[in-house]
Amino acid sequence: MSIHVRFFASLRERVGCGELEISAQGVANVGDVWRAAVGAELQAPPQTLAALNMEYCALDTPVGDGDEVAFFPPVTGG
Repeated sequence: MSIHVRFFASLRERVGCGELEISAQGVANVGDVWRAAVGAELQAPPQTLAALNMEYCALDTPVGDGDEVAFFPPVTGG
């Protein structure tokens, strides 16, 4: 039972890896995935975007075994 986690752009550098697998046990939502993957001491930057199975979602979106969760830094334009 696992969840595949991916980090993109500056989040990949901040976390120190591009992807990893975490146990799905005890993980209820996308916010829990962040904490299980990187630890409670490393907070997600404000306006971090998340996707569940390639669809943008909120941090309180439920997750389950076999899901893929991706985190993206805030997007800026100019």
